[in-house]
Amino acid sequence: MNKRLKKLRTKLAEKDIDGILITQADNRRYLSGFDGTAGYLIITAKDAILATDFRYTEQAKAEAPGFKIQHITGDLSKWLPGLLGDTGIKRLGFEGGDVTYDFHRQILDALKKKKCSVKLVPMRGLAEGIRSVKEPEEIEFIAKAAAITDNAFEYVEPKIKAGMTEIQVAWELEKAMRERGSQSLPFNVIVGSGANAALPHAKPTDKAIKEGEPIVIDMGAKYKGYASDLTRTICVGKPDAKFKKVYNTVLNAQKAAITGITRGMTGNKADSIAREVIKKAGYGEAFGHALGHGVGLAEHEQPRLGPGSKEKLANGMVFTVEPGIYLSGWGGVRIEDTVVMEGGKVKAITKARKVTC
Repeated sequence: MNKRLKKLRTKLAEKDIDGILITQADNRRYLSGFDGTAGYLIITAKDAILATDFRYTEQAKAEAPGFKIQHITGDLSKWLPGLLGDTGIKRLGFEGGDVTYDFHRQILDALKKKKCSVKLVPMRGLAEGIRSVKEPEEIEFIAKAAAITDNAFEYVEPKIKAGMTEIQVAWELEKAMRERGSQSLPFNVIVGSGANAALPHAKPTDKAIKEGEPIVIDMGAKYKGYASDLTRTICVGKPDAKFKKVYNTVLNAQKAAITGITRGMTGNKADSIAREVIKKAGYGEAFGHALGHGVGLAEHEQPRLGPGSKEKLANGMVFTVEPGIYLSGWGGVRIEDTVVMEGGKVKAITKARKVTC
């Protein structure tokens, strides 16, 4: 945690910020190690404070040994101005992407009530930017989550038969991941068959699966708080010519991206590698989402690989590569792997088998 705090403090100094109030749950866990569901961090050049209520103080002491644990009660005015006064903060950063208008107003009211002259400064992506480059242990945890996901998919996939409903398949996948050691899933399992496969975030329904139609399965496990993300498109029975064409186009787009993405490339450029393959095959308008996103404590985090993304990809980043084609009334195909940038190149972490057409 000391390395993470050092990086954060460097960024605060660069922006002339005396300290920052961390409210976002994943950032709180990342910086302190505390994974309780309530609490705040106040971090300055010298201080690292974890403020939480009686439900979590013992847990906080165990999980965040480098932090001063502050037991808090009542509204913000009862404890926040005092803590800020003790640290000497004059310019306090806060997470602009997490703090609501109402909570911001509560902070202002608490400071005014106690006549605490602290200026609030909105910050965006400070901790998230640090989180985007994973430490070796984080990559190990993601790899474990990926192995659970792979194993669960390869166990359930041969059992999927015509007549099973999407909900039944989703439950079998969820059960298999939990039985193999996953914590609560990072997101609900997606199973979309036939026309439903044209919905990138399809919710499983009572629709019965039919032979020959595309079935998009998007799933992920969680290990020690870290997520994996995997999508496979399968077909029960014999796929027809259209399925083969769409599927192979998506597969070729993914292969091109995984081979072509390199360190220093922007998210926009990475996205364009796969998008060009799909465009040349005549399906450019049917690929409506970004190529990928970061994976870690959250299933969607920095970096973003998509049109307009100026984020540069670096060694240690873990992200998805997930091109797709979605055709209304017919269905869709998406193939997704969680990958890591190592030695300037991309290496797949998820390894579940793919359809061969």
